[in-house]
Amino acid sequence: MSFLLHQIIFYEDRNFGGRHYECMSDCADLHSMFDRCRSIRVENGMFMVYDRPGFTGNQFFMRRGEYSDYMSMTSMNDCVRSCRMIPPYSGSFRMRLYEHFDMAGEMMELTDDCPNLMDRFRISNFNSCHVDGHWLLYEQPGYRGRHYYLRPGQFRSFGDWNASSSRIGSARRLMDL
Repeated sequence: MSFLLHQIIFYEDRNFGGRHYECMSDCADLHSMFDRCRSIRVENGMFMVYDRPGFTGNQFFMRRGEYSDYMSMTSMNDCVRSCRMIPPYSGSFRMRLYEHFDMAGEMMELTDDCPNLMDRFRISNFNSCHVDGHWLLYEQPGYRGRHYYLRPGQFRSFGDWNASSSRIGSARRLMDL
């Protein structure tokens, strides 16, 4: 049985040119590895890339594939400063979304992808959650807008997933396709 390692390659120029750096795990500070990032190739697995060190700032989800012009595709700048590998997950997916901070107030549960939380629950502001599995939350319905990676655990406020607002429009499970 073969085991494929996760691998992402960052290139300084568009179309996979210039200096490059290969990464196979989480890296909290990529600044010393390259000056700018204009294209990315994900050989295997799934990653989140961030424009600030320490897995903060704007984030973008990347799955296996080629991103020859990363900046125009993502509307992000050329500053990729950290990346996080999304590990395979074999358990059940469940997200409990709470109306208030610290898992208080009304609770709504998801076990599958949801393209429109407002249609499903009649609410779109969630202040905390408990997560089993790996999920992406999107600001807008239809898996659009800024998105946020949530790994298994508790998030006592929307700030814990680096959001500036509690508004969530849709949610998707991250399954290694």
